[in-house]
Amino acid sequence: MAKDTPQAGAALPPYFNIDPDAALADLADPADTAGFARIAQACTQGRTDLASRGLNDQGAKSLRMFSTWEITRYLIPVAQAHFRRVLKQTPDLPQGRSETEGGAKWFTLDEVLRLRAHFGAQGSKAKNYLPYRPDGLPAKLVAVANFKGGVGKTSTAAHLAMSAALDGYKVLVIDLDSQGSMTSIFGGRVEDEWQTAFPLIARHYGDHLRTENQARAARGEAPQPLDETLSAAMDLSADDLIQSTHWPNIDLIGAQLNLYWAEFQIPVWRMAARGWKLWDALTDRLEADGVLDRYDVVFIDTPPALGYLTINGLAAADILLVPLGASFLEFDSTGRFFDMLYSTFASIEEGENIAARALGQPETAFQWDAVRAVITRYDGAQQGELAALMQAYLGPTLSPHRQDFTALIGQAGEQVNGIYEADYRDFNRETYARGRETFDATYAAFKRLLVGVWRREEQDAARERML
Repeated sequence: MAKDTPQAGAALPPYFNIDPDAALADLADPADTAGFARIAQACTQGRTDLASRGLNDQGAKSLRMFSTWEITRYLIPVAQAHFRRVLKQTPDLPQGRSETEGGAKWFTLDEVLRLRAHFGAQGSKAKNYLPYRPDGLPAKLVAVANFKGGVGKTSTAAHLAMSAALDGYKVLVIDLDSQGSMTSIFGGRVEDEWQTAFPLIARHYGDHLRTENQARAARGEAPQPLDETLSAAMDLSADDLIQSTHWPNIDLIGAQLNLYWAEFQIPVWRMAARGWKLWDALTDRLEADGVLDRYDVVFIDTPPALGYLTINGLAAADILLVPLGASFLEFDSTGRFFDMLYSTFASIEEGENIAARALGQPETAFQWDAVRAVITRYDGAQQGELAALMQAYLGPTLSPHRQDFTALIGQAGEQVNGIYEADYRDFNRETYARGRETFDATYAAFKRLLVGVWRREEQDAARERML
């Protein structure tokens, strides 16, 4: 009988013949709790160093300028010659600046927005210089969610926000993830939970408690006191939390690690007041503070878990986007995510509607204008078959557009920038144009949803006025 022997000259796999004494020599001392603090400090120092690469001389993020070529190709649909002619004929408009004598003109985004407004008012009526936005309708809230990490959730939300801003929309970004990645992308500075969305939720509970106390007083019962946290929250509104960013038409409600405390505090409040509709907290406060009248689109970046903050973000959303990769594990995880969404919101509806039916009151029913899953980090050469299978099962729920992974993504990430913040001169025009194509297509697919949802509401409102 022939014996199995390693092929002559073939190296053994690296897990054979590990010497125990050599392994021991490589081993550090046992880890203790204090070791986590040292690791965290090292990461903080590294993060500060990496983040500083995207800062200007004043230690803040700044947005690059945009050339005539880029403006006329991507931002304002006019020929370069006509663009230059309009500037020459209208000296009150921003004229841009050249870095060299006779060189290309460059403009800030603020100036681009002014130019777009001019073309929208004075230009051809056959062209859409201004983005579609019906009068009299509130902002649309868009939640980007999945409880599996690493699917491109924050990156997708950030680039959609930047795309919408470049398109001319006024954008608010709300970071509900205590990791604060979205906050870092937009250069936000958040000292503690009192500069996050937490006070909005706390104030919503405080308002409920005050209403309950009025009812208690009418019954001759002792009121429930507002503790120090709730008393402080009652003096805050969304305006106290919203901060500007280096994008002139993107504002931010940021996040940091202490925001996670809300996941422990919210259930305590819920147990103390079973009638408090915690899932309405974010929506109600944004509406009460006039936020939905001042912005066009609000993007909500949720934590990678189905906790109380995520429930608030999902319940507030008009449009739900679910990023996922074209892999079995991410497809499987996303299916479980939708199953948990069903279980969670069906449970809320059933719990609320038992009492509503008994009292003859309107029943609770959650509704979203649109829900789309979006494939991110797509490699067509390796994942085409699986992506097609996912499309067959999910049908219209899965966007037919697949966001490719390009070299531009990695290079922009190293510079702590979004794709649209990258200067095309760091590449070349052709590389830049190819690299941003997939993100432009992602935004186009999203904008089609947004415009369709607004148009439906516009037509519904018109029909109601005719009745």
